[in-house]
Amino acid sequence: MIVVLLGGVIYLNYWHSLEKKYVAAGKTRLAGFTAYYLLYFIPFATAFFLQLLFFKDCTYYKNGWFWAILLLAPAFFSFRVNFDWQEDWIINKWTGADRAFYRHSINWVIRVVVLLIPVYIVWLLKDKGTQPLYGTKPLDNLKPYLIMLLVMVPMVALASTQTDFLQVYPKAKLLNQIPVDTWVDKWRYVVFELSYGLDFVSIEFFFRGFLILSLMQICGMHCIIPVACFYCAIHLGKPMGEAISSFFGGTFLGIVAYNTGSVWGGLLVHLGIAWMMEIGGWMGALFSKAK
Repeated sequence: MIVVLLGGVIYLNYWHSLEKKYVAAGKTRLAGFTAYYLLYFIPFATAFFLQLLFFKDCTYYKNGWFWAILLLAPAFFSFRVNFDWQEDWIINKWTGADRAFYRHSINWVIRVVVLLIPVYIVWLLKDKGTQPLYGTKPLDNLKPYLIMLLVMVPMVALASTQTDFLQVYPKAKLLNQIPVDTWVDKWRYVVFELSYGLDFVSIEFFFRGFLILSLMQICGMHCIIPVACFYCAIHLGKPMGEAISSFFGGTFLGIVAYNTGSVWGGLLVHLGIAWMMEIGGWMGALFSKAK
């Protein structure tokens, strides 16, 4: 049932431009917020309610916090996606490639704050007395996560040969339009990649920290698949292979967070893969030029 659900969403998106034509095309902030809210809410909620058909222990719908998180979590993320109050300031202050650099870097930093403030408030209200801030529990052993990263190297290398991958990665290729005259210009790449990495910090703490670790006390392991569906939905603007694999990656990282109570291992894997994809994008582009 989940495969049918996500298969339908992926079909509508990549064959009929669901996000590009209908979701991202909102002409007002409210329209954009509502469209993204529904894009996230429908797979997330549907995956929960499908479980009622198969499992007898799904009594979570009687819990008020379940409904609060079900309804609010897509709103938090949609607000993050549509938050653009800093845009006018950036547009007025910079032009050309400089504007693109500052726009991306500043937006990533601001969106971390925008997303994690409501998460922190929920933790204060719901879970402060029962667990550390979602996912901040220290890890006992880093070795398994380093092995996972090693396993991903050939997969990223294979992806780096694909045209749709190279159209998106490396994200930092937009800096190629900025003349590199001084050491400050070279450091733009470092600032850009660190800002890009912060985006994954907010993603991990939201999906594997907030959603998994707050819902597991209400739903047990029943929260893992719905959260992975939500996670898949936020990848619909990425290459199709990445969107499909995000469901499996989200399921796996959800299981890790569920069993460890920590997001640090998932964050290490997620950041490592993200930066490997940046490197893969650079190498894939160089190889394409050499051919």
